[in-house]
Amino acid sequence: MRRKTRQTIGALTLAASILTLGGNTPPQKLRYRIDAQHSDVHARVGFFGIASKTARFPAISGGIELDPAHLESVKLDVTLDATALEAGDSVTLKRLKGPDFFDVEHHPQVRFVGRSMMMTGPVTAVVSGDLTAKGVTRPTTLDVSFTAPPTKATGREAIRLSGRAKIDRTAFGMTAYRLIVAKNVTISIDTQMVPT
Repeated sequence: MRRKTRQTIGALTLAASILTLGGNTPPQKLRYRIDAQHSDVHARVGFFGIASKTARFPAISGGIELDPAHLESVKLDVTLDATALEAGDSVTLKRLKGPDFFDVEHHPQVRFVGRSMMMTGPVTAVVSGDLTAKGVTRPTTLDVSFTAPPTKATGREAIRLSGRAKIDRTAFGMTAYRLIVAKNVTISIDTQMVPT
């Protein structure tokens, strides 16, 4: 009886090893959080057709969840505290925080949630998701680049990611000053993410 039990245990162990070698292991989800002290977000818009204005979002949170073997199912979450945004002068800052633009009193957050990623090179990709600003959500794509191939991520090292998206501000209800401020806005993200 003991011999039969040992044979059964051995067979089960061998079967488990074969399944593991056969690639039937569950996806390896790696989770990282944004290191706000080493991250930055800017929004730049044309001004009078000859210059530009830039706003900075110093308060950023969120993270990324990915499986190096299945990067298409990535989840990228970037949340900005719009009440903390900064601008080059007090007049611009007041307008940006006011009802014509971000309306931070009623909509204190700007958020991008990416739900899929298509790699375009070893360290470049396009992340598709939704951007919410001023209470309006629109599909948005983010062109991103990593400092190291995400396929080699182990969950032990930091990840550095840069991204850029172009949006139409009027699609988010920011329609004021059309003759002065361009409608296209370039959002740039440079962030470091650390393992959780």
